Amino acid sequence: MNRPIYEECGVTGVWLSQGNAIPSSLFGLIALQHRGQESAGLASVRAGQIRLKKGMGLVEDVFKGADLESLAGPGAIGHVRYSTSGGLLLVNGQPLYFNSRLGPMALAHNGNLVNAPEIRAQLEQQGSIFQTSTDSEVIAHLLARATTSDVADALVSALGQVQGAYSLVILTPDRILAVRDPFGLRPLCLGRLEDGYVVASETCALDTMGASFLREVEPGEMVILSDQGLESCSLFPPRRKAFCIFEYIYFARPDSIFNGLTVHNVRRELGRLLAQEAPVEADLVIGVPDSSLSAAAGFAEGAGLPCETGLVRNRYLGRTFIRPSQEQRERGVALKLNPITGVVAGKRVVLVDDSIVRGTTSQRIVTMLKSVGAREVHLRIASPPVQYPCGLGIDTRDDLVAARMNPEEICQFTGADSLAFLSIETLLGAVLGGAENHCLGCFAGNHPVGRDYR
Repeated sequence: MNRPIYEECGVTGVWLSQGNAIPSSLFGLIALQHRGQESAGLASVRAGQIRLKKGMGLVEDVFKGADLESLAGPGAIGHVRYSTSGGLLLVNGQPLYFNSRLGPMALAHNGNLVNAPEIRAQLEQQGSIFQTSTDSEVIAHLLARATTSDVADALVSALGQVQGAYSLVILTPDRILAVRDPFGLRPLCLGRLEDGYVVASETCALDTMGASFLREVEPGEMVILSDQGLESCSLFPPRRKAFCIFEYIYFARPDSIFNGLTVHNVRRELGRLLAQEAPVEADLVIGVPDSSLSAAAGFAEGAGLPCETGLVRNRYLGRTFIRPSQEQRERGVALKLNPITGVVAGKRVVLVDDSIVRGTTSQRIVTMLKSVGAREVHLRIASPPVQYPCGLGIDTRDDLVAARMNPEEICQFTGADSLAFLSIETLLGAVLGGAENHCLGCFAGNHPVGRDYR
């Protein structure tokens, strides 16, 4: 992928009636580290008091040497972050802690509220003082201003005023409330662990915790985890589902499962179909590590070509798109990926990637492969062109190359010998069963919330 897409965040919630939620919470956050590398945090409860620990960087860095015993308790929520709203500051890290007449609470949010600026402006005019620049804090203020004395009812009132995408976990002294937005844009799954229940952004986190997967939280549903067990209720009337299709294409870990589909199998099938849709005479197939390796394997299978490791990834670097300047991003690509000369020299190479956003990373990889002797480089993209910004929790607002160039021009820009994208029709029809249950805003511009993000 051309890496300037900011990923979403990852959230966890663990409630164990007789145990300590912290170890499982940390395992879950580490499993979700791919969803956010800017900051990490945990909030836990014990004897009615909520404790908070968060910091900048990876989960391991934030919690290395931390006094985890002081955080021990039956309930905890966690968060790993990439900023899609608010700057890269510790104050914007989550969970957010706040206290109101409803009592102490902590909140962690994956998604983006498109009407947060308007609500924030109204609340500030009415005297509210915001401590962060994140849209998530809007929910905290709406909760605090609700007229009901019940947290669940207050949450219904607060979320009824916001528009956008969210998977939300809230910790109180006696329970965890987890809610998914009415469209199901952001993922959230439910699992069983020992004497309690857990929620997480992906099933891979449940696997790491040792929890058994029960089901996905339904769009518009709230689940409550407490010593009384599991409760569920529907907060909003049914709407059409609009699950983010980029979870399959790029965001999620290959071992996660959404809607009964394993992400690796979906990506492999996309690659196989791409080989049928855009065949090319070549000697071998390589994928861009790591999210494109499944699609590359599928392309090789469909084309009857060997699939080789032609690029080595330096796993000790963060993702290139988190660097603030284009020059630093490009330098980051060179540090992060290195071609294997003995594999590609003299060969006609099919380079498979999951998507193209800016195009500059693809350009640099093509240049690297040719610099070590690749005779031809044919770029194949296992998704349609990203032509529209998201605005619903994925930061794609900068300079989308497919919004200003057609595929032939993008091919010339990258220096590839040929370029082809997977068609929307193939993506939907063959793998996902149609457009009815998915958000295609980045490909077709039809965002379910109904705003124009261009």
